[in-house]
Amino acid sequence: MKLYHGSLEKVVVPVLNKSKKGNDFGNGFYLTSSFEQAHKWAKRNMKIKHNKKSYISIFELKDFNDLNILKFKSPNEEWLNFVISNRKGIIRDNKYDLIIGPVANDQVYNTIALYEGELIDLYKTIELLKTQKLFDQYLFCSDKSLKKLKFISCIEVT
Repeated sequence: MKLYHGSLEKVVVPVLNKSKKGNDFGNGFYLTSSFEQAHKWAKRNMKIKHNKKSYISIFELKDFNDLNILKFKSPNEEWLNFVISNRKGIIRDNKYDLIIGPVANDQVYNTIALYEGELIDLYKTIELLKTQKLFDQYLFCSDKSLKKLKFISCIEVT
C-alpha cells in the first residue's frame, strides 16, 4: 500500500515528534492513502509558512499485522470524542502503534465546533459528518510502526 506525506520538507526517514500539538489523533507521523489529500497538506503548509515549495513524500507499507492498531472505519461517536480530546490537547496514554481513520478537515472542524458549542446534538453531528467526503489518515505513533515504512520517492510541489 502506498501512503503519502505532504509537508515543507522531504521526509526520507520519518520521526515521531515532528507533528504539531492539537492534531486529530495526537503526536506522531501522519500519512494518507490519498495523493490528493497529501497535496492539499503540502499546499496548505506552503501557504501558511510562505514557502515557495513543499513536498509529497511517498512510502510503502506492506505488513502491519503485528502492530497494535486503532481503526475508525467512519466518523462515529468514538472517533468524534477521540478527535476532540486530541485537538484540545488532552494528554492520552497512547498504547497504539498505528491509528487509522477519517481526517477532520476544515469543513468537519466547523461541524465539530457546532457540536462542542451545543448548537447541534451528537446524532445530527454524526449525520452531518457521514455526508462529507472524508479522506483517511494514518498516524504512526511508535518506532515499531515507523520501521514498517519504506521510503519510495519524493515529489516537489510548487
